[in-house]
Amino acid sequence: MTNGSNDDALVSVENFIGKLPDHLLIEIFIRVPVTEWAHISCVRKHWANLFRGECLWQAALVKSYPSASQAKRWPGPIPRGLSRRRFAALYISKQIFSLDGDINEIVGHAYLFLKEHLELSTMPPPAVLHGTMIDQFMACGKSRDVANELASQIWIAVLDNLEENEHTFLLLKQLAQEADVFLPYPYSRSIKVQWRVFEKLFTDFRDCFNHVDYYDVLSCAKNRFQPIPSAWLGY
Repeated sequence: MTNGSNDDALVSVENFIGKLPDHLLIEIFIRVPVTEWAHISCVRKHWANLFRGECLWQAALVKSYPSASQAKRWPGPIPRGLSRRRFAALYISKQIFSLDGDINEIVGHAYLFLKEHLELSTMPPPAVLHGTMIDQFMACGKSRDVANELASQIWIAVLDNLEENEHTFLLLKQLAQEADVFLPYPYSRSIKVQWRVFEKLFTDFRDCFNHVDYYDVLSCAKNRFQPIPSAWLGY
């Protein structure tokens, strides 16, 4: 078959799909891998509108996460949102945390909550963000230990998935240089979260430091950890 024939066939298929009613288009789209959805939504304006609507995301929830329709609403400060938000939270929980059961959607929402606030140009104090996640998990019946562990996992996952840009560097530097303020357990960030902040600064963002900033952050690291890795040393 020639290239021209291939092109004609593709056009015919696209025209056929384009004439399908919305409910059939939705049934087709939700069976395509999630990684392709952004591309599909760019093909036609009408398809983009479907991906902005509630119907497609409701169908995607039912297909991909059947138990989500029976999930109870939870108390706490982090809202659940509509179907698109719920799908994103469940997808993140499965892909990043490999969680199952009732806790998975809550973890996904907490991840989205933290990541979106850390990416703001003017964000709330990190201690407030951490406390909000702790309150959310405890309001859902989790123990202080479980709430602290889940919040720590979320912090590390978010830090690992932030873009490597100037905003992230400034954010990490702010987190590293925050003064030690006593907060009762579990409202203080864990040692492993603090470690990851310094680890990313001294590895992924080493070239962003000027001389003064490097030694300021290194001094903060030495005050919190002894010994510190030799890989962190040397400007």
